[in-house]
Amino acid sequence: MTAMTEAGTAAGLRESAPQPRAGVPARGRWDWLGAVPFLAFVIIFMLAPVSYLIIGAFQTPKGAFTLGNIADLASPNIAASYWLSIRLSLASALIGTVTGLMLAWAVVLGGLPGWVRSAVTTFSGVASNFAGVPLAFAFIATLGRIGLVTVILRKVFHINLYATGFSLFSFWGLALTYLYFQMPLMLLVITPALEGLKREWEEAAASLGASRLQYWRFVGAPVLAPSVLGCFLLLFANAFGTLATVIALTGSNFSVVPILLFQQIRGNVLYNPNLGYALAVGMIAIMIVTNTAYLVLRTRAERWQK
Repeated sequence: MTAMTEAGTAAGLRESAPQPRAGVPARGRWDWLGAVPFLAFVIIFMLAPVSYLIIGAFQTPKGAFTLGNIADLASPNIAASYWLSIRLSLASALIGTVTGLMLAWAVVLGGLPGWVRSAVTTFSGVASNFAGVPLAFAFIATLGRIGLVTVILRKVFHINLYATGFSLFSFWGLALTYLYFQMPLMLLVITPALEGLKREWEEAAASLGASRLQYWRFVGAPVLAPSVLGCFLLLFANAFGTLATVIALTGSNFSVVPILLFQQIRGNVLYNPNLGYALAVGMIAIMIVTNTAYLVLRTRAERWQK
């Protein structure tokens, strides 16, 4: 009797449920409308320009097919420019990863007051997008030859910063400048991974007799490693494509790839747009490899966090 009653109730619910009217499109057909602006943006501002660059990299200024532009990427000055960009990106990414991880550790796991975490996170969201001319001017006013910190060190502590060999307009000066937006970006990206470390793992390790050092060696560090390496690759890609900060700080005297590309496309002396397209394709290839590795590591890290 109960089974018959339940069956009748279910049938009644099915009959009373609103049925889609004929001629009215299902809801799922309209769900893609929200993605149309994004897809249009990707096509117009990413896929179309990249396709144009790839085609232009294999053409002469007159439109004929050539492999000369790609072959020119191996020339000494262009190869040196790529190597300089890679070294600068590696240095800033490594320093940013270490310092950003330490900062995130202190904020997330260090037991600091909640207002400190809120303030640091808010500042990091702003600083990670602060670059270009304003950032260059801020560092010149702070660490330039007559910058505030430089003058204080010289007059108060009798330390001539530039006499020690330091220069804001050198390799390590640029790496230090990059650190302003690399460290906050590291904090923002690594925070979810630190929050994903379950307290139960540490408690379980302690109940089995493991010390805190053993827990971090065999559990915490292996779980965090993919996230940290992925963040390092993300910071590398972020630094590799930076142009405005370098050109605002050093002009065109520091020949990283973006500046060399800019000179080929907009310059008066080195004007060769198709070689510039080839330089851009080389940068895109490096970015694809870097971001693919980042996505693989992030996927691996997310499996642990689940």
